[in-house]
Amino acid sequence: MSSSVSVAAEWDLLSDRFYRRLTLYSPLPWSAPAPTSTASSSGVGGAVIGRLDLSTHIVAAAPFGGPIAAVRDDSKIVQLHSEPSRRRLLLFSSSGYPIASAPWPPMLPRLHSLSFSSSLSLIALLSDGSLLRFRLPDLQPSPSSSPVPLLPPASGGVADAVFWGGGVAILTEENRVVVATDIEAADPHPRDLADPGVGDEEHVLCMAVVEPQFVMSGSPEVLLAVGDRVIAVDEDGVQVLGEELEIGPVQKMAVSPNGKLLAAFAHDGRLLVIPTDFSRIIFQYECDSALPPEQIAWCGLDSVLLYWPEVLLMVGPNGDPVQYNYDEPIKLIPECDGVRILSNSSMEFLHRVPDCTTLIFGIGSMSPAALLYDARDHYDRQSAKAYDNYQLISSSLPEAIEACIDAAGHEFDVSRQRTLLRAATYGLAFCSRFPHERFQDMCKMLRVLNAVRDPEIGMPLTIQQYKVCLLTAPVLIGRLINANQHLLALRISEYLNLNPEVVIMHWACEKITASATLPDTVLLEGLLDKLRLCKGISYAAVAAHADNCGRRRLAAMLVDHELQSSKQIPMLLSIDEQDKALSKAIESGDTDLVYLVLFHIWQKVAVEKKAPMDFFGVINARPLARSLFVAYARHSKHEDLKDFFLSTGRLQDAAFLLLKESRELEKNPMASKGTLHGPQVRLIEQAHRLFAETKEHVFESKASEEHAKLLRSQHELEVSTKQAIFVGSSVSDTIKTCIAMGNERAALKVKSEFKVPDKRWYWLKTCALATVGNWDALEKFSREKRPPGGYKPFVEACIDAGQKTEALKYIPKLTDPRERSEAYARMGMAKEAADAASQAKDSDELFGRLKITLAQNSAAASIFDTLRDRLSFQGAY
Repeated sequence: MSSSVSVAAEWDLLSDRFYRRLTLYSPLPWSAPAPTSTASSSGVGGAVIGRLDLSTHIVAAAPFGGPIAAVRDDSKIVQLHSEPSRRRLLLFSSSGYPIASAPWPPMLPRLHSLSFSSSLSLIALLSDGSLLRFRLPDLQPSPSSSPVPLLPPASGGVADAVFWGGGVAILTEENRVVVATDIEAADPHPRDLADPGVGDEEHVLCMAVVEPQFVMSGSPEVLLAVGDRVIAVDEDGVQVLGEELEIGPVQKMAVSPNGKLLAAFAHDGRLLVIPTDFSRIIFQYECDSALPPEQIAWCGLDSVLLYWPEVLLMVGPNGDPVQYNYDEPIKLIPECDGVRILSNSSMEFLHRVPDCTTLIFGIGSMSPAALLYDARDHYDRQSAKAYDNYQLISSSLPEAIEACIDAAGHEFDVSRQRTLLRAATYGLAFCSRFPHERFQDMCKMLRVLNAVRDPEIGMPLTIQQYKVCLLTAPVLIGRLINANQHLLALRISEYLNLNPEVVIMHWACEKITASATLPDTVLLEGLLDKLRLCKGISYAAVAAHADNCGRRRLAAMLVDHELQSSKQIPMLLSIDEQDKALSKAIESGDTDLVYLVLFHIWQKVAVEKKAPMDFFGVINARPLARSLFVAYARHSKHEDLKDFFLSTGRLQDAAFLLLKESRELEKNPMASKGTLHGPQVRLIEQAHRLFAETKEHVFESKASEEHAKLLRSQHELEVSTKQAIFVGSSVSDTIKTCIAMGNERAALKVKSEFKVPDKRWYWLKTCALATVGNWDALEKFSREKRPPGGYKPFVEACIDAGQKTEALKYIPKLTDPRERSEAYARMGMAKEAADAASQAKDSDELFGRLKITLAQNSAAASIFDTLRDRLSFQGAY
């Protein structure tokens, strides 16, 4: 048990809980004295590795073992030694290894603070309230070198600010509060909170923010310590908190990771822990100094850290606090399960000792896990006590194995991890019911964590951060590739059976960016060697990056390897390979892709104001593209389709399209007012001329010519009569309308122009006169000369008009007995119909038809039967 004692000796007891301070990296590369030679910079991004003093730099550290950014504080006097006089923005890993270095942009307002966003963008807040974002890992300003203003010009600048994952709360010098919850956006939208009501003689001592995810309204709540009170400011208003608690002026505040508790350092040296609603004081501790600490931070949810120069005090809910002494400045970096402590020479991690570790290594512990760990030690020394320990814990073996596995996951020391896992395997040999996958998963997890904790990588993740807070392996791989650790990211992806596509694609894009002088063909070979490792990888995405880097030829060569047409064709269009894109789209058989290419080419023709003949030539040579263009243009692009037909010699198609347009004009509501008559006639005339140029469409040409002439005549009639009733009707209807209106001269003119036969003329005039009831004129018309078609039109017109008397004037003049018989039958005159039918040659058939016509008249039916019998008897002789 001596090893257990040595392990527990490193712990500190706070109340009833143990805490331990682990040294993650020491010494840090920047802690060595600056070299006197000119070679004082590393080869990694030109970052200076001289001595970095936290007391003279503005420092920011990303959570979850993220990188550290630093820039010299120009408000402090420093001795430059061999460092350049111009300030530089430095980026290090958590292990102190330089990642990148860049000159600080000149001519900017003074830097107020640095912070990392949740997506690891470096945010610089300037004293005038503007933001400047830097892209990692090259520290280039993104999206531009111009700061984005968050405050109005008359705000007076920044008095204090608090960052959280995706936002910032700014207290202006005029004591107004401005928050922005989208600082990673290209155009953040800051908004003012309610006026805190701080008087001119009052001063805001400190501020803290309850993050939006912990507030029911979903908006951040800003806590301001003003005088003897603390006020909560949000969009809805201002609320004074804790007046009845009488806590006095608060000089430092920090909100717990879950947003429920507030650690406040009062003016009289008391540390208070209270709910964020200030309902009560949970506990308080009187510190030895009334001076406010430089930093205050939560260590998980169980303790609070306060830092004064050379002293770090950890206070818990009960018992004496734990004090750590530092002879150099430090920076506290809160994590979800502890606090990283960054100094000039080391990186440490202070956290609560996990319960499983306490069970195993606690002094005097006789828990099953401790006995299992001791049993493995005896087994390695070939001692019989190993089996004695096993018998003591045989009933609790699964719990002991689980505790050993969990404890291994919480360790940073590899040898201790191995010892704990060996203890677990000793228990597994006697416990068949324990799931062995649990042991295998922990081994995999520790291999990944140990790999990223390596000083060359410098990402000291804990297992809780990896499993709970960091959203597991895919996010970790994303952080590694953003730090250009592609080889490790690829190995982890392969080890965990994850798709390596995202790693290889990111590597390829970075390779293109960093290989500006490498020839396209050489670079392509190197890229393809790696890209082929992943089936189904998007070559188009890599080609798009190459195009953005100005290497269009490389992009064209890369996109040829893309297998998915839906990705390949848009990329070909973006690099101006329209012909190839159209060919690929047609080969794919996807009409949507073909349309995409056609629209892109057509739009480009329109933007560049080129003649569309080149476009027409391209699609005319491809039947599918031609058919799709024609189908689309028929519905919306008639002019373009007409130009296409004319340019490709399809004159008849253009003519039919013109006729269709004329019909659409005819349906237009404005056509009744005569305003569209001219355009309609011109369209038909154009169609006539196009039809006339082809030998196969003589009929269409003649019909178009006649139609145009008819429309002109109808328009003249409407103008002369001032009645819009002619246009759109047929020749026959036009003639009938003219006669009905008494304008026989106009009707004769239409008859003459369109060569209407006399037989049809008689029908039309008869119907028109009967329609208006002009029976005298109809009778006079019948006497002018013998009608070319007989008097049947007169009879039917009178019968249709219900004029029996008028019809009887013309029925006797019918020369065909069949017509006379049918006319009498329609008028209900059975006897006369039977007499006329008896004179017809096929009287039997006629009698039957007439009988059906007069079926409701029994007397008429009897007459027909009698007459049929008489005729049949006469025919027998």
